[in-house]
Amino acid sequence: MPVLTKPPVTPLRIALLAHCRHPVAPPFMGGMEAHSHALAHGLAARGHEVVLFAAGDSRVQVPLQPLLPRHYDRDFPWHEFHGTDRLDAYLDAAHADALDLIGGMGFDIIHNNTLHRYPPRLSRAARVPMVTSLHVPPFDALLRAIHESVAPWHRITGCSAPHLTGYWPEGAPNTAHIVPNGIDLSAWPFSPTGDGSAVWAGRITPNKAPHLAIAAARKAGVPLTILGMIEDSDYFAAYVRPALGGGVRYGGHASAGDLAAAYGAASVLLFTPQWDEPFGLTAIEAMACGTPVAAVDMGAVREVIGEAGCYAAPDGSDLDAALVAAMQIPRLRARHRVETRFSLERMVEGYERLYALARASVAEPCEPVAFPEIELPECLLIPKASAV
Repeated sequence: MPVLTKPPVTPLRIALLAHCRHPVAPPFMGGMEAHSHALAHGLAARGHEVVLFAAGDSRVQVPLQPLLPRHYDRDFPWHEFHGTDRLDAYLDAAHADALDLIGGMGFDIIHNNTLHRYPPRLSRAARVPMVTSLHVPPFDALLRAIHESVAPWHRITGCSAPHLTGYWPEGAPNTAHIVPNGIDLSAWPFSPTGDGSAVWAGRITPNKAPHLAIAAARKAGVPLTILGMIEDSDYFAAYVRPALGGGVRYGGHASAGDLAAAYGAASVLLFTPQWDEPFGLTAIEAMACGTPVAAVDMGAVREVIGEAGCYAAPDGSDLDAALVAAMQIPRLRARHRVETRFSLERMVEGYERLYALARASVAEPCEPVAFPEIELPECLLIPKASAV
């Protein structure tokens, strides 16, 4: 568990709801799982009482309340069931049950890390203090739920300015905030030198596009190691496996320790999103280890990486040039950017401020609203006291 030395003003009892497609357990399947894990332990290290509502096969050092018996991708693989009535009904029932349970457990605040529409709508309808953290670009069901649930006691966060703009292109309400992701710096130790190689890490899927990293590394004549979970086996078989060899290797789904060692050994991270990247957790992990970044310029990439990287066109056509240039960036510059902007302590403090705002705002005027698909638990029909 991380050690965060600055104590909170007031310890809180916090329900932390995680996305349940994958377990919140290392090695993490993606950034959402890593974020929930870091946040749960970071809050606990500050003296808060945290209960994590997540897939039952999660592994954490805080109390775990299963939102599902096990992560749903095990029984309903996303690529087969996404958008189907069967999966939607399963998740609706699980989230309704979890919210009903939470209502009777005496929490001071709910931190919603799910992608489900029920938690934000419950907050709005029942005046439940909540922080909803957004982690993906907007999709229809989530976008509608977020827009419909704006309230003084419901604070909404994006992890970058471009990310938040995606939800409100014409300007976000004053209850929406930017809280960048943070990492435990002790888990990502600084390495003063690289070995001249490149590394790519993440979920192996088309919108992460490791094939662009392979093409750039080959063009630049730089060895490349690819690390991560194979999310899309067809994509891996078509675009990655045939390109292995000749300086390009697949190193599997690495543990956090092995991943940190790989970052620290490399001279550059290749970061190749092919979507509106909300943040880029792998980028700051590598930067913490001193490794500069050559990145495809999509979404929040420039805001996050800043002077610790070099940038290529969105299609990756000049990524090889960015790769060569990034290898010349001083490694201390990359580490310093993470230390000053993206530490776990900075992230937790940002959320603590929003918890206080949400709890203090429960009594503020707001038009009543009802969402027919949500049956409000009786214990949530009467607003809680909001004194902080």
